[in-house]
Amino acid sequence: MIDSHCHLDFDIFDSDLHQIIEDAKAAGVSRFLIPGTTPDGWQRQLTLKQKYPYIDIALGLHPYFPDTLIDRHIDTLEAVLADNQQQVVALGEIGLDSTVEIAMAQQERMLCAQLELAQTLHLPVILHHRKTHHLLLKHINALNFKEGGVIHAFSGSEQVARDYIDRGFYLGIGGTITYSRASKTREAVASLPLSSLLLETDAPDMPLCGYQGERNTPAKVSLVAQTLAQLHDTSIDHISEITDGNYRRLFCSEGNEGERPSA
Repeated sequence: MIDSHCHLDFDIFDSDLHQIIEDAKAAGVSRFLIPGTTPDGWQRQLTLKQKYPYIDIALGLHPYFPDTLIDRHIDTLEAVLADNQQQVVALGEIGLDSTVEIAMAQQERMLCAQLELAQTLHLPVILHHRKTHHLLLKHINALNFKEGGVIHAFSGSEQVARDYIDRGFYLGIGGTITYSRASKTREAVASLPLSSLLLETDAPDMPLCGYQGERNTPAKVSLVAQTLAQLHDTSIDHISEITDGNYRRLFCSEGNEGERPSA
């Protein structure tokens, strides 16, 4: 299995990162993708990439942080990406969030600038959303964005999911589906083709049902896979095989012979 979204560069993992990785490997996780959030964290990600060859990284400006979600950091991002072309598999985590106290106009401007940069560099993107599906789709369509990517921590209806798939995006499936109350998302995920899904944890955040209040870790991606297998009435091995292949098609050079999902 592959955890396509985990923040192993966060301080909360400083004291036991090696053990966290070993525990994940023991649970069947063979690869990890660390998305970027702020300029200060990009070098830490690059260092981890050098230390652990099975870690992939993406760099981007997350919509949570007002001090770094500013225009001049687009130039910084472009320069760092240019200097590390062989180390970076995507641009992200970027997106829109209606629950933070940052003007939506500013978030949208920075999102569009990063989408344009990704298009120029032919990089897929990792998109964050919170009550903003309509706005994300509006900008993806307006820019005619063709590089695809992943909708991180997808939650929503089947129609919204298929709108993203139609634009060449995969859907990141995490702990949300382990909650019975998330009926709309569970129903949507059960109806979608496995060829459009990726596994993720968002560690250390988004704990699974039964683990609320605990630090989330990549080892828990096996429980996400188990729930996804139940929703699709199939085996965990089948889930692993399909989602690993999806990941490699999107992010890894050895998988480029495949095509991104389409309707």
